[in-house]
Amino acid sequence: MSFLTAIQFLTSIPIPVKRELSPEQMGRATTYFPVVGLIIGLILAGLNWLLLLILPAVVVNALLVVALVIITGAMHLDGLADTCDGIAGHKTTEERWQVMRDSRTGAFGVVGIVLVVLLKYATLNNIPPVFMTAVLIFMPVASRWAMVYAIYAYRYARPAGLGTAYKQATRWPQFTTATIITLALAFALFPLFSLAGILIIIGISIITTGLAFYFRHKFAGLTGDTYGAINEVAEVTILLLAILIFNNVAPLSQGKCL
Repeated sequence: MSFLTAIQFLTSIPIPVKRELSPEQMGRATTYFPVVGLIIGLILAGLNWLLLLILPAVVVNALLVVALVIITGAMHLDGLADTCDGIAGHKTTEERWQVMRDSRTGAFGVVGIVLVVLLKYATLNNIPPVFMTAVLIFMPVASRWAMVYAIYAYRYARPAGLGTAYKQATRWPQFTTATIITLALAFALFPLFSLAGILIIIGISIITTGLAFYFRHKFAGLTGDTYGAINEVAEVTILLLAILIFNNVAPLSQGKCL
């Protein structure tokens, strides 16, 4: 049930969850966030392989960005937009919360979405082809782990909200299991460059920590929207780190990964 809850929460894949879930059950779902990321990554990798048979790589990369939005139901992008709107201007914490609750997207939110989507497309165009499958699979895995880390390690801002259930029930067993899954997939996907996955995880840990402290300053803690923003920033960070690592490593090695 927790696995199905994670799929339902993180994707637009229809899952028939027929009964009311307790906060504890919702919290346990964070264990499976990286596994759901793996499912998303496998879909992206499969689409990449199929579409490259008939389309140029630059077009395929644009379609992959679109596919990622569709698979996730744009939920994380919506969180990013609300977070950007909440950050803008000189407001009290309560006023920032109110802005984030507004269903309308403001100028800062639109700019945030455009910049993130643009960065994803540009970075995908610069991933060495030999590493593309591994990066496409690992990107959603590690970014979903970043959300688990943020949920586990940092306080929740609001007294109530969807994220409250995840925060209250996500404890060290969930975080530890999610971390082990992520590390195992890192070693499996980059067997000839085992440090690559570790470096990427360290990189997004640093970025997530920085964002968490910044959001704590702006919002007095994290919220469901900021979890989505962390996921989006983590995905971009992973792609940027992949370019830095593999564009320097690949010319020096004859090895190949997935």
